[in-house]
Amino acid sequence: MDEAYVERVLSLVERIPPGRVLPYGRIAELLAGGYGPRYVGRIMSAHGHAVCWWRVPRADGTMVPPLMIEAQAHWADEGTPVRNGRVHMAEALWTDVDPEGTV
Repeated sequence: MDEAYVERVLSLVERIPPGRVLPYGRIAELLAGGYGPRYVGRIMSAHGHAVCWWRVPRADGTMVPPLMIEAQAHWADEGTPVRNGRVHMAEALWTDVDPEGTV
């Protein structure tokens, strides 16, 4: 695994504000490291336990089934917009993100 890219992914995830989300694919686009959403998912699976993993849903606003109930509790605590049990991406997407953290 590309350790520098792992650190960039985790750093970006740590900066996602409460109530906002960035799906795997958007993280891959923002970091432009030549990796796609599946690689970001692998990083989150292996290393994401130490960061706010619930702020990184799938593009459809869901999480993998084993994490969904815990994620929903975090979303409720943070006031993340949810519709029908999944993140309402149009409202919750973090849009003013600076991938390098200068904002």
